[in-house]
Amino acid sequence: MKTPWTLRALSVAVGGAVLAGAAWAQQVTLRVHHFLPAQGSIPKMAIEPWAKKVEADSGGRIKVQVFPSMQLGGTPAQLFDQTKDGVVDVSWTVLGYTPGRFQRMEVFEIPFMAPSHDRSAEVMSKAAWDFANKFAADEFKDVKLLAVHTHGPGLIHTKQPVTGLESLRGMKIRGGTRIVNNMLVKLGATPVGMPVPQVTEALSKGVIDGTTIPWEVGPSLRVHEIVKNHTTFGGDRALYTMAFAFSMNKAKYESLPPDLKKVIDANSGAALSAAFGKAMDEADKIGRDIALKAGNKITQLDIAETQRWLRTASSVEDDWVKEVKGKGIDGVALLREARALIKQHDTK
Repeated sequence: MKTPWTLRALSVAVGGAVLAGAAWAQQVTLRVHHFLPAQGSIPKMAIEPWAKKVEADSGGRIKVQVFPSMQLGGTPAQLFDQTKDGVVDVSWTVLGYTPGRFQRMEVFEIPFMAPSHDRSAEVMSKAAWDFANKFAADEFKDVKLLAVHTHGPGLIHTKQPVTGLESLRGMKIRGGTRIVNNMLVKLGATPVGMPVPQVTEALSKGVIDGTTIPWEVGPSLRVHEIVKNHTTFGGDRALYTMAFAFSMNKAKYESLPPDLKKVIDANSGAALSAAFGKAMDEADKIGRDIALKAGNKITQLDIAETQRWLRTASSVEDDWVKEVKGKGIDGVALLREARALIKQHDTK
C-alpha cells in the first residue's frame, strides 16, 4: 500500500512531466517586419527561405509571419527600435536609416571599400558579421543579432547619362545614408536623403534625377522603367555599399525553451549573413539583365575616370574618422580591421 508521502511524490512527478511536456510542445509565432515589397530580392530569396527553414527545423512549433512593406506601421527608420521594444519579433533594415546610431558599422559604407566582383556582397557580409561581433557588439546589445550583411556594388541610375564627374555635378541624386550623402556632395551632386521605398515616386515626379542603389533592388522599384542610364565603375573596387541588420527581440528569444533557442541559433550568425550576401549577389545579376533587356544603357567608367572619383570621394573617409574620434572611436583602427577582414574573406 502506497503511503501519503509516496502519493504526493508521484503527484509531483506526474505534474512535472505534464509541465515538461507542455514546455516541449510550446508553440511560438514570430512576426517579421521589413520595408520592401514581398517580391524584393531579400524578402523572396533570403527572409522567406529563413522562415521556412526555422519552421521545418522546429517541427512546426515556430510559426513565422512575414509582413512586408511596413504593413505593421511605422517607417523604415523605426524598424530596429520596433524589434528592440518588442513591437515586432524580428526585423530587417538598413543600419544607416538611423543616422549616427551604428557609427562603427558605418565603416562598410566608406566609398571604394567593397570589391566589385560578382561575390562582393557575400564577401562583405562575411566581413561585416565578423566585424560586428569583434568591434561593434555594443551597437547591437539591445537585440539578438541574427545576421548582418551588405548589398553588392552600389552604382548610379539616372535619367540623363553620367559619363564622368562633370556630368554628375548638380544632379539631384538619392542617397540612402548620411555617409553616401556625404560622398555625393564630394562628387558634386545634390544629395536627397530618403529610404529606398520612396525612390520610385521621387523619380517619377522629378523630385530626383537619379538614385544610388545596387542592381538587385531595381526591379522591385521599377527603376529600369523610369531611368534609362546606369553608371558602373572600372577597377576592382565598388563605389559604395550599405549595411543591413536582421535582428530579433531579445526578450522574445530569451522566452524560448532551450530546444527552440537552438533552432534560432542554428539559423543565424556567419552562415546566415553569408546567405543574405549571396542572395544580393544573385539578385544583382537578375537586376542587371532586366535593365539590359529593357534596352537601357550601361556606362562603365574606365579605370582612369574611376580613380578621379576615388580621389574626389576620399575625404569622406577623413570626415568619418574625424567625427568618430570626437566620440572616442578610433576610426583609423576600425578601417584597418574592416579592410583586413574583407581581404581575408575575399581570398577564400
